[in-house]
Amino acid sequence: MSTPIKVLFICVANSARSQLAEALLRHSDARFEAFSAGTEPTHVDPRTIAELAHVGINAQGLRSKPFEEFRDEHFDYVITLCDKSARECLVIPKAGEVLAWDFEDPASSSHPDAFKHALHDIHERIKLFVLVKTKHLEAS
Repeated sequence: MSTPIKVLFICVANSARSQLAEALLRHSDARFEAFSAGTEPTHVDPRTIAELAHVGINAQGLRSKPFEEFRDEHFDYVITLCDKSARECLVIPKAGEVLAWDFEDPASSSHPDAFKHALHDIHERIKLFVLVKTKHLEAS
């Protein structure tokens, strides 16, 4: 197997969106190595863990981490998951490509299915990302 494609997901608190993305990508495709971090990390929201468990995805090892923990690592892709984190991560010296996605923070939503919707929306985007970024690998 070739070297995994390293992806870092960043949001503000690293409590929901980036944690969902990290777990979803790890679960989706073994060719990717997923990580997450926050510009102002707090803790992993228990509803994040519950929603992942609800769809059968292992959340073991997820923890809220500061962006600085990864500053000196190379990532093939750095993906910000909200406009605020995109603005705060303008310079990422060892990023191959920086992508800016924008998802509403389910932790700040009053909607009862906010985490379910966030998981679904992020999963759909990740499936498309994997399809596009691995298309050339499969053609080889």
